[in-house]
Amino acid sequence: MNSAYDVLQRIRANRRPSSAGERCEMCTEPISDEHSHVVNVAGRQLLCVCRPCYLLFTDQSADLRYRAVPDRYLEFGDFALSPAHWDALEIPVGLAFFFRNSLQDRMVAFYPGPAGATESELSMSAWDDITAADPRVKMLTDDVEALLMRMPGPDCFLLPIDACYEFVGRLRMLWRGFDGGQDVRAFIDEFFERIRARSQAVTS
Repeated sequence: MNSAYDVLQRIRANRRPSSAGERCEMCTEPISDEHSHVVNVAGRQLLCVCRPCYLLFTDQSADLRYRAVPDRYLEFGDFALSPAHWDALEIPVGLAFFFRNSLQDRMVAFYPGPAGATESELSMSAWDDITAADPRVKMLTDDVEALLMRMPGPDCFLLPIDACYEFVGRLRMLWRGFDGGQDVRAFIDEFFERIRARSQAVTS
């Protein structure tokens, strides 16, 4: 049985010469603006890929170097996140996204700021308390999905990891001054409304 890497090697061997426009980062085939992504698990890198290359890495149970980023959006209404829970996470702003790094075997937290996404040292006991309070967080797929949370609220969404990186990248471009400014606050509200509109509600 051929592995995903065997198939990818054949694709690369038969690839066409490069030309102008965005191309798959695995086989160099042309891709559209609305393309898929895979995560390099070890390097924590997002790769823009064509649909055939994307499909090589969709088996989330396999031990693969790359993992396909799914297109799942879920909203956890009435999320059991208290101010005390949030304070225990020691995140200095009221907004962060969380994902499980399978190589490190732990949850990782990032919050936005003028320098982009900043990693926060996450207390495992504090995260365990959140998991106990609302087990829906266990629906998260390692490496490729994230939980985006906002306080006060609380708001909690499960969404693709690439959407989170795009979100904080846009915030970095808009950020002005100490707190980001009016444009950042407007964009955050707009982004949450957009993902709420496309999310499936998951009850507790």
